[in-house]
Amino acid sequence: MRIVGGRFRGRVLKAPSTPGVRPTSDRLREAVFNILAHSYDDPCVDARVIDLFAGTGALGFEAVSRGGKFALFVDDSAEGRALTRENVEQLGLGGETKIFRRDATKLGPMPPQDAFTLAFLDPPYGKGLAPLALASLRDGGWLAQDALCVVEEASHGALESVECFTLLEKREYGDTQVLFLRFAVQPGK
Repeated sequence: MRIVGGRFRGRVLKAPSTPGVRPTSDRLREAVFNILAHSYDDPCVDARVIDLFAGTGALGFEAVSRGGKFALFVDDSAEGRALTRENVEQLGLGGETKIFRRDATKLGPMPPQDAFTLAFLDPPYGKGLAPLALASLRDGGWLAQDALCVVEEASHGALESVECFTLLEKREYGDTQVLFLRFAVQPGK
């Protein structure tokens, strides 16, 4: 597993040794980041990134490699956090990253800091966790107005709509679908 673009292009990431963590493949990551760069005005540049269900942290590291200024990795599994921590150390990104042990569906209020402009959600497939995590981001004030959210889910699963999130597009890649959503707080809410 390697970073496919940006300043860390070609750097190897520590991969899981058990099936409990399912990282996004290099090929799928490359497709997602090409879409972000060419269809969404390259939102990685100067982004504050939150990577939910981070696992290895591959999506967040890819965003930082492509110009993101900070990434927060959220995972409640010990294996996922350990992999992310090893990858932070290997890339020398201690000052540009932070790791939270937290359930992504129950984030609670965001600690005092700037809101996130780019979010990646790669929950375990078929468990209905993405809508809960999106609602948690919204309710806790974690996202900046007009933040872009990228959700990876099984292709056969349907993502329930979540208030304040607009589906911009959906792409299918074999057994995986990638959804691009825009967050916008409604006036008066």
